[in-house]
This record gives sequence, structure tokens and C-alpha cells, in this order.
Amino acid sequence: MAGGDSTEQGFEIGKDGLGGIVVGMDGSPASFHAAAWAAGLARRERARLVLVYIEAVGGVAYWSPMGVAVASEAAQSLVEELKKEVVAHLEWVDISWDFVHQRGDPAVGLEQVAEQYRADLIVVGRSRRRGGLLGTVPATLVVDAVRPVVVVP
Repeated sequence: MAGGDSTEQGFEIGKDGLGGIVVGMDGSPASFHAAAWAAGLARRERARLVLVYIEAVGGVAYWSPMGVAVASEAAQSLVEELKKEVVAHLEWVDISWDFVHQRGDPAVGLEQVAEQYRADLIVVGRSRRRGGLLGTVPATLVVDAVRPVVVVP
């Protein structure tokens, strides 16, 4: 810092190169396309890749204790499958990566994980919906995120 006596620099989003990339995973083909694209970028940039599954808790299944148990078990099963797929796809890529599972709103959760890991970029897959709609998570991130967002088809 010019003219300052501080020797410690703060975190900078958009610095020269990427330090971390957060990818939203939900098991859809688009989320795996996003992960593959981000893995390639992480390899080229020597950045940390953080794959994130946010378990949305707003559904009807979470209205009763039994529903919560069933939904949580299903989510845990999906997480295990996602981890297996991720390991199978990333074992040949020489990058550092983590897998994070949280509960909550997916867009908010992705932004929180990006903040926690000090990521420079959030990558998500395009919604499965037709008609040019992004879907709620990509659309929310594009409007509200404080770091760049890439939506991969």
C-alpha cells in the first residue's frame, strides 16, 4: 500500500489470478458441467476448488420431525453419491479441493461458503428449466453476490 505503514494486506476480490472457486452442486448434469469447467479453471489458475451442496430446508418434508429425518437421510445419501462422483472425476486433476455440505438457502449458502473460503468466484450450472430462465439460485447470485458469478450451461 502506497504511503501506508500497514504490512498486512486485506483480502481482495478480483486480484491478479484466482485463489479459490466455489461451485454449487445439486447432482444435476448442469452442476457437473459447472464443476468440470471450474476444475479446469482451478487447475490453470492453481486455485482451490470448493464443491458445495446446500440442502434446501424449505420444502414440505421439513414440516414434521419424521419428514426432517427422511429428508436428511435422503440428502446424506445424495451427498455420499456426489462425493463419489467428484472423487472419480477429480482424481486425475492436480488441484486442491474440498467438499462442503450445509443446510439452508442455496444462494445464501454458496455466498457464505465463498466468504468463508475467501473465494474469488462462484460457479453454478444453469437451471434445468426451459425458456431461457436461469432458475432461482443462479438468478439470485447474479443479482446479489459480492463476487463474480459464472453460470455454466
